[in-house]
Amino acid sequence: MQFSRFTALFSIVAAMLAGDAGMAATPTAAQALKLRPVQDDVEYTTPTAAEMAKCTIEAAKFGQATGWIVRDEAGSILRRFLDTNANNVVDQWCYYHNGLEVYRDIDLNHNGKADQHRWLGTGGTRWGIDRNEDGTIDLWKVISAEEVTAEVIRAIQQRDAGRFARVLLSSADIKSLGLGAKRGAQLADKVKAAPAAFAALVRSQKVITRSTKWADFGATRPGIVPLGTDGSTADLTVYENVVAVTDTDGKFQQVFIGTLVQVGQQWRVVDAPQIDAGAATAATGGGFFFQVSAPNIQVPTARPLTSPADEKAQKLLAQLEKLDQQTAAAATPEAQAKLVVSRADVLQQLAAAAAENNDAENQGNWLRQLADTISVAVQTGGMPDGVERLATLVKTIGDKPANKDLAAYVRFRQLAAEYGQSLQQPNADYAKIQADWLKNLEGYVKQYPAGADTAEAMLQLGFSQEHAGNENAAKDWYAKIADQFPKSNSAQKSAGAITRLESVGKQMRLRGTTVTGSKIDLATYRGKVVLIHYWATWSQPCLTDLSVLKDIQAKYARDHFAIVGVSLDANKDDLRRYLTQNRLPWPQLHEEGGLDSRLANELGILTLPTMLLVDRRGRVINRNVDVGGLDGELKKLLR
Repeated sequence: MQFSRFTALFSIVAAMLAGDAGMAATPTAAQALKLRPVQDDVEYTTPTAAEMAKCTIEAAKFGQATGWIVRDEAGSILRRFLDTNANNVVDQWCYYHNGLEVYRDIDLNHNGKADQHRWLGTGGTRWGIDRNEDGTIDLWKVISAEEVTAEVIRAIQQRDAGRFARVLLSSADIKSLGLGAKRGAQLADKVKAAPAAFAALVRSQKVITRSTKWADFGATRPGIVPLGTDGSTADLTVYENVVAVTDTDGKFQQVFIGTLVQVGQQWRVVDAPQIDAGAATAATGGGFFFQVSAPNIQVPTARPLTSPADEKAQKLLAQLEKLDQQTAAAATPEAQAKLVVSRADVLQQLAAAAAENNDAENQGNWLRQLADTISVAVQTGGMPDGVERLATLVKTIGDKPANKDLAAYVRFRQLAAEYGQSLQQPNADYAKIQADWLKNLEGYVKQYPAGADTAEAMLQLGFSQEHAGNENAAKDWYAKIADQFPKSNSAQKSAGAITRLESVGKQMRLRGTTVTGSKIDLATYRGKVVLIHYWATWSQPCLTDLSVLKDIQAKYARDHFAIVGVSLDANKDDLRRYLTQNRLPWPQLHEEGGLDSRLANELGILTLPTMLLVDRRGRVINRNVDVGGLDGELKKLLR
């Protein structure tokens, strides 16, 4: 029992307190330092045996409380034990790290057993309640979004369904959110299915092991679902597409957490995590409450600078974590932009610290994160001087062969930042901007023919040429991708784009499963004119077209006209919710992956909406029909 772990200390500290009143018994610092926190995930300073001999213990008063402080040789506090109600029994056990209190066990009912556990300072914000005083937290009074993701990772690691349940939204939580009846029922169904999904995950997964550690939290900024949305009676704060990064002996892995909901001072998950290879892809389709792109997380390939000996890096890492928390909580875009600039400065200092340690690998990781941070900030209007910073960074990296990959990575993000910033300028000359963009991409491909982003640059070139009507030039770029980067995702998309561009007059093949589970094969539609409609619920132009398509479908249904929808929503739930509220009288094919799914890649779908018209014999007669010209096309075909 937990009590047995504290019995010796109680007697020690009771003797201390009594000794202050005249008893001679005085314990040593070494005896006091034998005590350990009740919770096992606390990082606190523990002296070595040699250091312990130089530690001291002294009585002290803290307002109305009395207690004892243990200090190291330099005078920094290591422990503090308090009696807050003057009964000569310790009821607070405080642990310090680098001179700051990071954790506290609390006996609130003064029965000699800790019933609350708090993480403080750089240790975090968690505040757990242990109702039956058995050492296991029963509920969280306070827990941040970041800490919830760490709890999920520990729950997987320990195969602890109870630990996962403590951060899962409860039925009482759902009622307290004030959601409308329909949305509340959908959320309740999702939460209800989560425990079974979690149990299945821990049985099958082999990625998270005993040595795995939570490494990072990734998400875009939190958002407000305003009062009145779908009949809700209160504002709701949520994160969408949350990702946790884990570190297993230097190997990093993304774990898709999904949607987080704020309930008072706690955050809650609504679904079981995903660890499979498609987890990051699944995040691109949006969350339960609204569509938001997945966070751009640069997962390091080597262990970050976290050596206890590297004090400078430790301080910078703590500063980086604090900035990320402040950025997530920033009330205005202006405030967030200032914090992002500070984040970039800290990342640059971390890269410099790695260079001082001759750690080229980690230096590269921090510089990649720096490039990502600056590029995104520029494209969202938050760092006016970001393009210059990236240009300076490229020059600093230089053109040595050993730095070629890193230089290519940063240069590509510099180009994207320049392009995004140009489009934001008043009276922007879009034709010139586009021409410069293509020229820069071509220069990039020549300079870095084997870069990690070169296939993406070539895909952008092909798409731009296609959009400009230069189809032969587009096909040349697409063919080069397939030839030079055959194993890349861009190669699949490029091969599909060539198929689409050459599809007119050829039989179109399309097979898949609808959102309701039915099988569809376009070959069974022979004898009908069919419109293949690629779309997604997050695309406003697609949604605008749907009302016109419903009218056209009703007008020509008797003339053997049909529509087959291909939804490129990454999240099937988003599609289901939309179709529940907006009935469409034609089938909807769907596969996981969104714009990177098989359905999208087979024809190289790069933009939405995309529509192809197929005649009665299954041949493509128009591979780029728009909703405005559809009626005229059908009049000719169905005459």
